[in-house]
Amino acid sequence: MQLTDQVAMVTGAGQGIGSASALALAAAGAHVVAIDINGASAKDIAAAVAKTGRRGLAIQADMGSVADIDRMVAETITALGRIDILVNNAGVTRRAYIMDLTEEDWDRIHRVNAKGVFFCLQRVAREMIPRRSGRIINIASIAGRGYPGLSNAIYGASKGAVISLTKTAAQQLGQHNINVTAVCPGLTRTKLYRDMVGVMAGKEGVSVEAIEQRNVQDVPLKRANEPEDIAAMVVFLASPGSRNITGQCFNVDGGLVLD
Repeated sequence: MQLTDQVAMVTGAGQGIGSASALALAAAGAHVVAIDINGASAKDIAAAVAKTGRRGLAIQADMGSVADIDRMVAETITALGRIDILVNNAGVTRRAYIMDLTEEDWDRIHRVNAKGVFFCLQRVAREMIPRRSGRIINIASIAGRGYPGLSNAIYGASKGAVISLTKTAAQQLGQHNINVTAVCPGLTRTKLYRDMVGVMAGKEGVSVEAIEQRNVQDVPLKRANEPEDIAAMVVFLASPGSRNITGQCFNVDGGLVLD
């Protein structure tokens, strides 16, 4: 087990990429702190982690709140003593045309996807710096690389911010032996994705299956990701095998975006 007794914190752990990452990290030997705005979902994932023989801690937190971020880190340190791995995953979006987006959309999406990612990274790095060790893995998106099928322009801007932050943080935290990387998922069959596909199907008057088949038409491997595909990259980036990788943003998208 590559990550035996490491302490991993996963935000947005209640479903999708977050829950898959939490369980994959536990399978690799890590103790996992499952953080989600939905406290019941966080508890479910922490219980699933505990069934693997690892310690699971559930924390309810709003990732757009700096006070909540401070509290969740303090609770983790009190309970588990340190943070070795951060998976900065929590995010929000909605499907909308650029001319239909509002100031409320901008504030809601950037509050979690950009502000939350930055302040979570910063707060966790404060714990990692004295120990001269840590892995920070941000979950960005191919939407931040200009993928034309993105849910909306504001979401793309927020994920572009995560990609830029990853590169700068890697440069500035490398002196403390902290690796900072990002994963850029493509089409991934999370609840959020399935909900958006359902909205598209309803608007167009076609089946969900038809929308899903159309979505993967331009994917060289002809399939969408499952959350476990992203989790596998997360585990690699948290592992000793990636010790000399930092500042890089990896597409996991079946070859959809070659950037």
